[in-house]
Amino acid sequence: MIEKLLYNIFRSKEAVSYPEISDASEKALLAEAKETIDKVFGRSLRIRQVDAGSCNACEWECIALTNPVYDVQRFGIDFVASPRHADVLLVTGPVSVAMVEALKKTYDATPTPRLVIACGDCAKDGGVYRGSYAVTDGVHNIVPVDGYITGCPPTPASLIRGIVDIVAGRIK
Repeated sequence: MIEKLLYNIFRSKEAVSYPEISDASEKALLAEAKETIDKVFGRSLRIRQVDAGSCNACEWECIALTNPVYDVQRFGIDFVASPRHADVLLVTGPVSVAMVEALKKTYDATPTPRLVIACGDCAKDGGVYRGSYAVTDGVHNIVPVDGYITGCPPTPASLIRGIVDIVAGRIK
């Protein structure tokens, strides 16, 4: 055991570089996101992400939006801690019964005009949890939804595409 520990401590390790976004369509998507947000809001877009009882897969993909590969903050998309500072509520999960009141209060605390985006299959219709006594089978059963981003979980690129399309009014 000691030998393995010493080996791991003293061996040389290769540095792994961050991959660049090489796909031209993803680069164009990020540029379109900045242009759309500037046109619609005239400033940056503030998102309050609400976990309403999910398995956390969608949250991981939302967090990936802020990593060095996607870095959506440079395009004016930022996650905020308070719904009072948000333009968009990004709700994940099938909305557990325990989260109904919290989601309603978060919705009420978000200033108008606001957008509500249901992120992931669970937020759309309950996903794999549909029909359970512990969930409400989707965000639309609790608060009005302006758009859906499907996937289990949706990729960071599909999150960006969905946010841009919903903000621009192209999809529901």
